[in-house]
Amino acid sequence: MSEFISLVIAGIVTGSIYAVSASGLVVTYNTTGIFNFAHGALGMGLAYLFWQLWQGWHWPVLLALAVVLLVVAPILGAVVERVVMRPLYGVSPNIRLAVTLGLLLVLVAGASSIWNQANVYVMPEFFNGHQVSLGGVNLSYEQVITIAIAVGAAVFLRLFFKRTRTGVAMRAVVDDPELARLAGAPSGRIASYAWMIGVMFAGVAGILLAPTTMVIIQLTELVIVGYAAAVVGRLRSIPLTFLGAMILGIANSLVVGYGPASDVSDIQAALPMVLLFLVLLFIPEVRLTVGRVVRVRSPRPPGAKSTLFGAGLVIVIVVILSTVLSGSNLLTMGNALVLAMLALSLTLLSGYAGQISLCQYTFLGLGALSMHWVDGGGSVLGVLLAVSLCAAVGAVLALPTLRLRGLYLALATLAFAVLMDNVFFTSNSIFGSSGAVTVGRPDIFGLRFATNRSFDILIGIVLALCLIGVSALRRGPFGRRLVAMSDSPAACSTVGLSLTVTKLAVFSLSAGLAGLAGALYGGLSTSVGASQFQFLYSILIFAGVTLGGMSVLTGAVSTGVFIAVLPVIGTHIPQLNDFSQLLIGVGIVAVGRNPNGIGKVFIDVSDYLERRRSRLQHESPEIESDQPPAPSAALG
Repeated sequence: MSEFISLVIAGIVTGSIYAVSASGLVVTYNTTGIFNFAHGALGMGLAYLFWQLWQGWHWPVLLALAVVLLVVAPILGAVVERVVMRPLYGVSPNIRLAVTLGLLLVLVAGASSIWNQANVYVMPEFFNGHQVSLGGVNLSYEQVITIAIAVGAAVFLRLFFKRTRTGVAMRAVVDDPELARLAGAPSGRIASYAWMIGVMFAGVAGILLAPTTMVIIQLTELVIVGYAAAVVGRLRSIPLTFLGAMILGIANSLVVGYGPASDVSDIQAALPMVLLFLVLLFIPEVRLTVGRVVRVRSPRPPGAKSTLFGAGLVIVIVVILSTVLSGSNLLTMGNALVLAMLALSLTLLSGYAGQISLCQYTFLGLGALSMHWVDGGGSVLGVLLAVSLCAAVGAVLALPTLRLRGLYLALATLAFAVLMDNVFFTSNSIFGSSGAVTVGRPDIFGLRFATNRSFDILIGIVLALCLIGVSALRRGPFGRRLVAMSDSPAACSTVGLSLTVTKLAVFSLSAGLAGLAGALYGGLSTSVGASQFQFLYSILIFAGVTLGGMSVLTGAVSTGVFIAVLPVIGTHIPQLNDFSQLLIGVGIVAVGRNPNGIGKVFIDVSDYLERRRSRLQHESPEIESDQPPAPSAALG
């Protein structure tokens, strides 16, 4: 019995940290309507800053803590709200989501540049070795303080929202923003207060979690666990959020005590994401409709001639570059082509259909593994397995998420990506004890494509065919149905279109295309490992496609080129780790308000040239004719 009580108390401690993190997330979302995907990264950054002041520069611990939580965190929250988030109020939810993901990339890349992960960082406990006995159970001072902080945070939020003028104004803004604004509530200042509180809570959670790990990605993931608790509270209720956090913390602790020793780490990693996924499925659908749909005008789809010309141009450029480039540059070009194909799968799913996916790199990994499973990658059957397996998994993933849109669909696909990262890809039965598997190149009509040059040309041809196929699909009835579903699902249902069939089809097509990219990616790399398919890369490709142009083909191609080439440029700037993540994140934060991204530039140029050509044709002198003019219809 004492063991059970000890485990429950340990779970309450962990749940308290999750509760603090999730509460800050709920405050910002309730007040501003923006779900901050960078919440975990903000907590991670503040935890590292605290380590720097305390351990790196040897400041007194209380002074370092006060500076980080009472000075830096509020200022950072106010700056993020004023500079990054305020211009996004009223724009498409997908754009707001992409900007917060871009901010996450900036924070992770910036932190890894400042605190090089080649070094070891250790955050000691505040009162290491000191304990107190409570009911026969020994608790460390840190555990007691953590529980006290969670209780204090709950009391503070309760009193703040019920008893203070600012808190009441924040609640009024949540209930009816227009009415609160008419009544004189300073909406801009209220939003700043919410972000200041949210970032402070993220910092507290990050600092409390830091003694368990000081690895940037792991610390960011640990704070992300608070997402599950926040969704239990339906992103609105602080008490339910605390309840979800406690359930998660206690369940995690009981798994450690009573779960099978060989599977404890896998179950712990899967538990938060499984809870998040289940809660998303069982929340009533009416509760999932938050905010209003902001219509984004889709650019005109390219014609058949334009697409054929562009696809042919891709092949010509690839052939020319393959004769000029050599060595690692050929691998870089191949990566650019494969990633363009992966980005194209997002153009189909997110750009046309408006369905968000933060797990495309997961499908890329499944495609590469499929090639390995069939004859080591040497058979074209591996390509077929990669496409069919990923299409099937995409359909299965779509089934429970058919009624989800926007933020909730993003959370569900992110949960799937993190779950695959922490359970599937890390399993020794998948990548073996070495952590990597070899992948061959398919034998097509007796051609082995042994050289990188020939394989790059093959990838270029496949990409060109995919561009032609996706463009033709967009111009056809199914493409028009996808755009209509993105614009107004309710209207589509009213006129009798089956949203279920449409969503299943587009998820399967997108996942299958990502699997095809994975099969070619594995053959190009010849060896793949779990670290190549982390969920952070799925966020990177989504942000890159949003920046390049989510609904334009040129956006997909430019995204592949950027993500492949930027790391090469970054090697010449050793001071900046993760250069591509940093640059794409900054780009998203800077120009994320343009729904069609940089790729819109190509469309604008094309439209301008077409209008100019049409105007010149109308201005050309008419050819004289000996025939009399036709009689006017008005005159009979």
